[in-house]
Amino acid sequence: MLIALFRAVIMYALVIFSLRLMGKRQLGELQPSELVITILVSNIATLPIENLTLPIITGIIPIITLVCLDVLMSVASMKFRGLRRVLSGSPKVIISNGEIDQKLLHELRYTTDDLMESLRSYNIFDISEIQFAVVETTGKISVYQKFENQPVTAEMLSLKGKSSNPPELIVDDGKIVPTALKRLGLDEKWLRMRLKSENTNLSDVFIMTASDEKSVKIIKKQKPQKDF
Repeated sequence: MLIALFRAVIMYALVIFSLRLMGKRQLGELQPSELVITILVSNIATLPIENLTLPIITGIIPIITLVCLDVLMSVASMKFRGLRRVLSGSPKVIISNGEIDQKLLHELRYTTDDLMESLRSYNIFDISEIQFAVVETTGKISVYQKFENQPVTAEMLSLKGKSSNPPELIVDDGKIVPTALKRLGLDEKWLRMRLKSENTNLSDVFIMTASDEKSVKIIKKQKPQKDF
């Protein structure tokens, strides 16, 4: 009995440490690869607890291996956008200016019930009110309402008559996002000319967004601080 209790305490501490090291969030926010690792870790942790004939090291080593693999893949996906798309996919625009991309909706295996349920969580019951809706890599739908359907604020009154899509991410950690440029009707030539006018190199950009009106927001990479 004491051995089982001792093992349970060790595995509990190891799983908590592993999840903290992986930097995980709520279950619904996990990427597919992160969810797989989390499920495997929880299953492996139960083996030495249920079967006292197994050495506890048979649970510890696989968990540490999986955690190290997850950390390495996370670092690699930060550096290589293509790998990030393979592991986690990419956001998909399913509604634009009140029009549903039905083909994409079927490819994502989203039913109309799934879609309407997600919209109702934003208190939206009429699809024509939506300017922009995106299925995130976690499966969650993010929605941006048309200007005239948004709750009225003082700022909105000053912008009366204007309606546009939310800004798009066109540069991600020094790398161009071609799909976003295409949706905005822009190209790489325009992007480089805009960066030149801002006296900024592409490699120095951490985040750059652009709107339909071609207004941009640039956040430069932070330079590493020198230790003295």
